Amino acid sequence: MEPNVYMDFLANGAAQGEVAQNLQVNGRLDPAMLRPYIGRDGASYITVCKHGADPKDPKSYQSIRVNSGATLRREEWQYLDEAVLNVSRYRLGGIADLEANGLVYNLNNAMGTTVLEYHDVSDAFEAELTMDGVTRSKGDRVNFGAKYLPIPIIHVDYEINARVLAASRSLGNALDTTQAEVAARKVMEKIEKMMFTGETYSFGGGTIYSLVNHPHRNPVTLTVNWDDSTSTSSGDPVITGAKIIQDVLAMKQASIDAYHYGPWMLYIPTAYETVLDSDYDTTTPGTTIRERIMKIEGIKGIKVIDVLAANNVLLVQMTPDVVRLVKGMAIQNVEWQTEGRFINKYKVMTIQVPQVRSDYNQKSGIVHLAPRP
Repeated sequence: MEPNVYMDFLANGAAQGEVAQNLQVNGRLDPAMLRPYIGRDGASYITVCKHGADPKDPKSYQSIRVNSGATLRREEWQYLDEAVLNVSRYRLGGIADLEANGLVYNLNNAMGTTVLEYHDVSDAFEAELTMDGVTRSKGDRVNFGAKYLPIPIIHVDYEINARVLAASRSLGNALDTTQAEVAARKVMEKIEKMMFTGETYSFGGGTIYSLVNHPHRNPVTLTVNWDDSTSTSSGDPVITGAKIIQDVLAMKQASIDAYHYGPWMLYIPTAYETVLDSDYDTTTPGTTIRERIMKIEGIKGIKVIDVLAANNVLLVQMTPDVVRLVKGMAIQNVEWQTEGRFINKYKVMTIQVPQVRSDYNQKSGIVHLAPRP
């Protein structure tokens, strides 16, 4: 049975979801307090970063004894954390691209930031040519448009049976981390779907849009499905490398017409992956359609997105004014509560969301190629 993925919101005094309600009641939610471990002396401890210290330096952390009872040893937390990090082996390319290109906006107080206010800026001012430099240029001003982005807490719950935990300790076996790994994969898949599917999430006066449903994206009509294997009456295939290039060039032109000039990433659905590995045409054997696309100026890469709907292609300018990852808390394990003496409950949780943007004049660096509605 697949675990459920939950998105909790907290804004304007309203809490939606278990984690948000806990945050509302207690005033704060410190992940460090939710990771107690059993020390060698049998007491419970948590690890916290020293005030003002560099969180990237291992020497910045210290152990503090706490009264709350822990259920896991320190090395068992390490097993779970390693399992969560293993999700990087799954093909979740969109979020990885944002991080690889530095398109990340880090929140300083993720638990206290429920809605991100940001501004779109209009173009303004014109340069003047004068001989004396004294003549005043035409007065102008920049216009700002305030917008809001909900910042959800995304989490999946899983359980570790106390009997299973005791058995692993008595036998000296490593803790089975399958559930933690599955939970982490589901959380990351959720974020990927937020970037590439038609779902929207509205809360606190703002809406989370994806690349395929942002209202200001640039639509281009697909000429023919790229994986169409039928033939014409003459026996020639319906789709050719040249027609694919025609579509890609139309996408590039749509971006340029919207005053966005690259660099671009091209995102394709799973069914198009092997299509692009085919020969471009019979006269240039050894040159694939993929290689031909990469010769187009400004395209820096092609990435397969498994959650992208069939026959939908995206050309995205990889700059922070078009899309970025708003990140408040990296994916991690926390202990949530204990039910009785036999079931220990845990969460894999994160605070990060893709933010798709357009400028003040509603111009976007996103081009969406899709069949005619």
